[in-house]
Amino acid sequence: MESTTTIPPGGTWFDTLRKSFVDVPIDHVHDNAIATTAFLEAAESLTSLFTLLGSVAFTPVKSDILGNIKKVRDRQLAAPAESETIQSLVINELKTKKHTASEGLLWLTRGLDFTAQALRHNLSNPSAELSTSFREAYTTTLKPHHSFMVKPIFSAAMSATPYKKDFYAKIAEDQPHGQKAMEQWLSSLEERVAVIKRFQETKAAKW
Repeated sequence: MESTTTIPPGGTWFDTLRKSFVDVPIDHVHDNAIATTAFLEAAESLTSLFTLLGSVAFTPVKSDILGNIKKVRDRQLAAPAESETIQSLVINELKTKKHTASEGLLWLTRGLDFTAQALRHNLSNPSAELSTSFREAYTTTLKPHHSFMVKPIFSAAMSATPYKKDFYAKIAEDQPHGQKAMEQWLSSLEERVAVIKRFQETKAAKW
């Protein structure tokens, strides 16, 4: 979902998101179940980050994430009662001997993990430019799974990132406030990605 909302006075780019990962519930009582609708809306909102990065080179990255969101949502719409949580959606789809949505979730999770690792590296390394952070994240998340035809497309995006100071200026006028908001959002994203990755390693999520 594109975010065209103007950042409110004293606010941050994160205030413009339709859904934040901060607001995606995890049911810790029931095996860390993650609400499907909220998760997909937050993932959709995340893709506006690639618009914020300001280069058409990120269009394939954004399209890849949105395409995988659609695969998961199509299954949710086809069987809503069996898809209220991400985990139940996968388990119930696999019972039908199909794995379109489950595979879409796998790639979606890799894309979210890539984004999370890039931003975490950048926050943790004040002197690092975005290009360095995104390249490192790509190497450890998506690159091992990409074909030789896809790798150059994504590598081009890594080199097209803006200067760090320009990017953070778009997040918020008040830089410390912007970084605090990013830390809160990023920690929530990381937690949900970690939950899904652990689930995907279980026998119930294999096809």
